[in-house]
Amino acid sequence: MVLCAGSKTLYYLSGFNIIMSTPTTQTLIERLFSAGAHFGFKKSRRHPTVTPYLFASKDGNDIFDLEVTAGLVETAANFLEEAGKNGKTVVFVGTKDEVSRIVKDMAEKVSMPYVTNRWIGGMFTNFSEIKKRILRLESLTQEQESGELERKYTKKERVLINREMDKLEFNFGGIKTLTRPADIMLVVDPRHDSIAVSEARDLGIPVIALLSSDCNVSQIKYPVVVNDALQSSVALVLHELVVALETGKSAFVPRVVAPRATTTPRTLTESRPRQPRVNA
Repeated sequence: MVLCAGSKTLYYLSGFNIIMSTPTTQTLIERLFSAGAHFGFKKSRRHPTVTPYLFASKDGNDIFDLEVTAGLVETAANFLEEAGKNGKTVVFVGTKDEVSRIVKDMAEKVSMPYVTNRWIGGMFTNFSEIKKRILRLESLTQEQESGELERKYTKKERVLINREMDKLEFNFGGIKTLTRPADIMLVVDPRHDSIAVSEARDLGIPVIALLSSDCNVSQIKYPVVVNDALQSSVALVLHELVVALETGKSAFVPRVVAPRATTTPRTLTESRPRQPRVNA
């Protein structure tokens, strides 16, 4: 049974074994296959919107069509490259334990904000309040670095302040560079981080999502249907997207704001002569 056929690759399903013909240079489809990106969840967990992206089911497990997945990766990568060229900000979201470290590393690679511990409700829809907590973290950090905390507070007070700083860093450390909600959201498993996706949709922020067969594809503007629980699969797709974003950022030219023209005040001789008043 053919899993997916292209000009350079051919896959077969044979019992429990999947056999792949490998050319000299691996294509994206082959790398996705090697990473296990084609495995979905049990058929009983399948969301109906994922059906068009499936190739088949084997022993009750969904198998993704990797040709379709590769096309989705390319579409999302092109969008991110264009976003990088325009200087857009992309927030990376992935709070599942198995992918949080990968999401953080990829975000830091392109100097983008990230949320990998916990999405606080209202982080975007109530950003004005979140910004106050970020400013509080910045203020305490500056006081700690300057030694002001040592001078102003007792040892017991500093213990409480350090606990507050740890909590603020845990919740907002990844987004402390944000001055407003991000332009784009890149999320791994939108079902797990549904609140983040909901807030992005409410604000009209485009969402790129790595999602498996248990997610609602219709809620995502740029879905990438792939195994979102396997680290090798997530790392591979995120790498492809980050490379595209990095390429776009390298071509970004910041807009130069022209200085405001200064006007010379009028002198008395240059001022308009006063018109005589005419009585009616």
